[in-house]
Amino acid sequence: MNLSGILLAAQGQQQGGGMTLLIVYVVIFAAFAYFFMMRPQKKEQDRVKAMLESLATGDVVLTTSGFYGTVIAIDEDTVVVEFGDDKHCRIPMQKSAIAQVEKAE
Repeated sequence: MNLSGILLAAQGQQQGGGMTLLIVYVVIFAAFAYFFMMRPQKKEQDRVKAMLESLATGDVVLTTSGFYGTVIAIDEDTVVVEFGDDKHCRIPMQKSAIAQVEKAE
């Protein structure tokens, strides 16, 4: 075997090692993306879903616009929230507009 054959064989081994290293980097990046970006977002979605499923009439809610009110009716996708002390301000809104729920005692 001559010198050029040995050099070509060495280059082939180096390229294969580079490909393996690239695959390892891709796997590490995918694991990082899952554990630090996708998984926490999924947990937050599950928490919000559970909060909205446990919503009941009489609960005090905080809307995404910053208003506190009392739930007086619940439909499939909407809720009717009563605002203010005079109890004459009733506004229907989507469930997704509720940011926080305080259970009625």
